[in-house]
Amino acid sequence: MIIAGLKLTQSGGLALIRDGKLEFNIEVQKLNNNPRYSDIEDLKLLPQLLADQNYSISDIDDWVIDGWDGAKSSSVALRNDGAPVAIEVAPYRESGAISNPSRPGHCGVFEIDHESKRYTSYVHVASHLAAAFSTSPFASRNEPSMVLVWDGGCFPRLYYVDGNGRIEPGGELFPLIGHAYSMASQHFGPFRRAQKSTHVDDFSVAGKMMAYIALGTVRGEVKAVLRELFHKHFEAETDQAKSFRHAIVGCGSTGEPSHQFVHAYLYELHRRMDELGVNDDDVLASIHEFTEDLLLERIALKMRGWKGDGPFNLCFAGGCALNIKWNAALRGHPMIKAMWVPPFPDDSGSAVGTAAMHLGRRDGLRAIDWGVRRGPDLINRPHVPLGWSVSTCTPEEVARLLHRTGKPVIILRGRAELGPRALGARSILAAATSPDMKDLLNRIKHRENYRPVAPICLEEYGPEIFDPGTPDPYMLFEHRVRPDWVQRIPAILHLDGTARLQTVSAADDPVMATILREYHKCSGIPVLCNTSANDHGKGFFPDAVSAMNWGGVDHVWADGVLHQRISGRED
Repeated sequence: MIIAGLKLTQSGGLALIRDGKLEFNIEVQKLNNNPRYSDIEDLKLLPQLLADQNYSISDIDDWVIDGWDGAKSSSVALRNDGAPVAIEVAPYRESGAISNPSRPGHCGVFEIDHESKRYTSYVHVASHLAAAFSTSPFASRNEPSMVLVWDGGCFPRLYYVDGNGRIEPGGELFPLIGHAYSMASQHFGPFRRAQKSTHVDDFSVAGKMMAYIALGTVRGEVKAVLRELFHKHFEAETDQAKSFRHAIVGCGSTGEPSHQFVHAYLYELHRRMDELGVNDDDVLASIHEFTEDLLLERIALKMRGWKGDGPFNLCFAGGCALNIKWNAALRGHPMIKAMWVPPFPDDSGSAVGTAAMHLGRRDGLRAIDWGVRRGPDLINRPHVPLGWSVSTCTPEEVARLLHRTGKPVIILRGRAELGPRALGARSILAAATSPDMKDLLNRIKHRENYRPVAPICLEEYGPEIFDPGTPDPYMLFEHRVRPDWVQRIPAILHLDGTARLQTVSAADDPVMATILREYHKCSGIPVLCNTSANDHGKGFFPDAVSAMNWGGVDHVWADGVLHQRISGRED
C-alpha cells in the first residue's frame, strides 16, 4: 500500500508512506531556495517530486490531503498546470459533523497530470496528532499516550490514543489560539506596530519573542492582570466573553475573525500596563510565563478529571510545540511520565501526519518506520563559482579546520532533515569558545543580536555540560548550561543561561559524531555551534552552489568535498 500525503497550504509538501515506512517528505520550502512556509502553488509540481524519488502518479494507491481553515468545510485555491482550481478539503478540527479526527472529513476527486484521482481529507489537527503519535516511542511500544495539539489557529486540544491506536477526543484546554503568543509582540517590544494583524502574517515572530523575553523580568502583578483579563475576555459569563465563544471555536485564523478578539485583550492589557508603568520587556516575559502556567495548570486539570492521576505519556504537536521552554516545563511536570515532540511539530510535518492518519483508518494509529533525514537529497551542481577552490575532505579534517581557523563551516550532506531545525545535514557549524561567534553568526544571518545560537553536543557529554542534558536529538527542549561550562562555551549561552541543545550519538549520526569527536580531541570541548544553513527568509540551501553564492562564510563542505573561498583560504 502506497499512500501519498499532501499539505497544499502553508509549509506545503508531499510525503509518501509505503507499507508503513516513510519513504520521504519533500517540503516545498526546501526546494530551490524557496521562501520559508511556501505552499504548493501548482499541482504540476507533484509528478516532478515523485519522479525525483523514482515514483510516478500511477504508483500511488491512496491520495490524502490535509484539511485547512474552516469550522464545517474548507477549500484550497491553487493551480493545475497554470489553470486555477479549487480543492475541497476537511475543516480545521473535529466538530459535530466530524466527531473524531480519525474520521474522513471530506472525500473527492482532483485532476493531477491529466488523470482523475480520488482523495480523502482529514481535519487539519489530525495531521499534527498522527505525526506526533505515529513517530513516538509510545506507538512503537503499543503504549497509550495523551496527545496535545496546539496550532496557531486553534485552541489547545487534548486527545487520548489507547494501546490499539484508537483516538478519543478530550476537547479544548482553554479558548486561546496559539497565534496569541506572537500577537503580543505587535503591542509590546521591538516588533510593536500600528497596523495590527487580521490573520497570521509573520510566522517568524514567535521564535524571536521566545528569545527576546530573556531581556525581561517576570512580574507577579503583571501575571495577576493577565489572569484577570484572560478570564474577562475569553471565559467569563459576560456578554463580551460569550460573544467571543459564539464567534470563535479555534478553526483557523482565516476561517474566523479570532485576531480581533485577541487584539482587544492585548489593547486592554496595554492600557493597564501603562497605568502600572511596566516596561515592555517585563510584560512580554510575564506573558510567556503566564501562558506556560495556564498550559500546565489546565492540562493537569483536564487529564486528572478525564483519565485519573496518571502519570501519562504525552505527545505534543502543532506550531506551539516549537516553544522549547513550554516543552521543558511540560516534560518536568509530575503528571507527565514521558514526553515526545516530533522534529516536525509544525505544518512541515502535516503531509506525514495526514498520510499516517489514513494508514491507521481501519485498525487504529500505528507506529511508522521513519527517520529524520528523509527530506530532499542534496543537489550536485558541477559548476563552482569563481573564487572558490575544491578538494576532498574527511569529517575529521572538517573538525580540525573548525578548530584551526576558528571560522564557521557550512555542512551539507545527503538528504535534508525533516522539519524546521537544521540537525547537521543543512547546518552551519562553528566553535563555541568565543562570545564573538554568536555575534558573527547572527550578523551573517541577519538575525537580531539577542537571538541564541544552538549547541550540538556528543550525547555522552550532555549531562556533564547541560542540565538536565538528557538525549535531545531534535533541538526541541530547553537545557541550562552548567556553571563550570559557562565560560568555556559562551557562544551557545542564551541571555538567561539556557540553550536549545541538540545531542548526537554515533548510532544516530555517525558523520556528525565523528566531527564532534575529532573536534573534542583537538580542543577538549565536545560542543559546537549549530545554526541552519539558509539565506534570510528562505529554506535550507539545496546545493553547495547556493551556499557559495550566499557568501556568508569561507568554507562549504558538501558530501565529502570542501569548497574554500580562495581569498579566505586557510592552508
